Amino acid sequence: MIEADRACVDIAQQLHAVEKAVGQAKKTLIQDHIDHCLDQAASSRASLAEFKEIAKYL
Repeated sequence: MIEADRACVDIAQQLHAVEKAVGQAKKTLIQDHIDHCLDQAASSRASLAEFKEIAKYL
């Protein structure tokens, strides 16, 4: 977009959309991982430690 000499507002809008998409992907990944960890936590201390480790990224 920069090389195509697009307007700054267009570039800023696209960067904002990318930030939002990355944030949502992170949230989805962490939620899925937490769900998996909770399913496993009852049977394994290692899963509980992993859950605590990933929870800090929320």
